[in-house]
Amino acid sequence: MNIDVEIYLNKIINFFENNPNDLSDLIGEINKNRFYEEIKTTTYINFNEKKEVELTRNQLIEIVLKLTKNSKKNPFLITKNGIICLN
Repeated sequence: MNIDVEIYLNKIINFFENNPNDLSDLIGEINKNRFYEEIKTTTYINFNEKKEVELTRNQLIEIVLKLTKNSKKNPFLITKNGIICLN
C-alpha cells in the first residue's frame, strides 16, 4: 500500500461519486466497482513501474474498453460524445 496511490484513488472515486453523470458518461453500463478495481490495479502498475500514479486518458479508455469487451453485451458504447464501436 502506498499513500500517494491511496490518496489518488480516494480523489478519483470521490469525484465520480459526486458526479455520477460523468461516471455514467464514461463507463455506460459497466459496474462501477469493477471500474474502480481496474483503476486501482492500473494505478499500482504505474507506481511499481516508477511512473506517475495518475492515470492517463488512454489508460482510462483502455480500462473502459477492457471491461466492455468482457461484458459480452452490445459492442457499442454510447457516450455523451457519440457512439463508439468496440470492435
